[in-house]
Amino acid sequence: MNNSAANTGRVLWAGLRALLVLTVVCGVLYPLAVTGIAQVAFPGKANGSEVTDASGRVVGSELIGQTYNLPLKDGEETPTPDLRWFQPRPSNGLGTNSVNTQYSIILSGATNRSGDNEDLITWVKDAKAAVVKDNSTADHKVKPSDVPADAVTSSGSGLDPHISPEYAELQVHRIAEKNHLTVAQVDKLVADHTDGRILGFVGEPRVNVLQLNIALKQLVATQG
Repeated sequence: MNNSAANTGRVLWAGLRALLVLTVVCGVLYPLAVTGIAQVAFPGKANGSEVTDASGRVVGSELIGQTYNLPLKDGEETPTPDLRWFQPRPSNGLGTNSVNTQYSIILSGATNRSGDNEDLITWVKDAKAAVVKDNSTADHKVKPSDVPADAVTSSGSGLDPHISPEYAELQVHRIAEKNHLTVAQVDKLVADHTDGRILGFVGEPRVNVLQLNIALKQLVATQG
């Protein structure tokens, strides 16, 4: 009995020491080492890929999309896009039954609706009509065939911060009119903020909406 108790005590003590050592190594030293390396090697990405405006104020992350809407008024149930700004792609649906309509980072996911779902078809048709209406100006009419898919559909996460160059270009005339800029000025903004394929072949060309709108704000300020 004494030998059995002694063996049990040794095993428990060995287990406790292993727990303490692994807790210190894996729970303290390793996280500190990884955090330190990340802060030295790529601090921007380690801190959430924050994006700052001209004043140095953090206005978002280059990894998470956000909305650009007018403030809600009394009696309104849904926000209205602020057409002075480039608009992102829809955030997981366009109707009241969508998963995430406000780019809320606590909720990510797709609508999981099939291509022949009646609600989805209605949302896409309504969204296309809205895109055509919102982006048509006195001297530039948008045709339904001009509307790219990302203008009326959400990404798989519902948090995509990018739009296609085609969708950005579709908004150029409206942006120019609303901000009293020339089409050439806005075209240049889009071209300057269009990222190509990673390594030349991975993914598709894309435009980060937040960074584009920051540049737009700076351009408008210089014109004023």
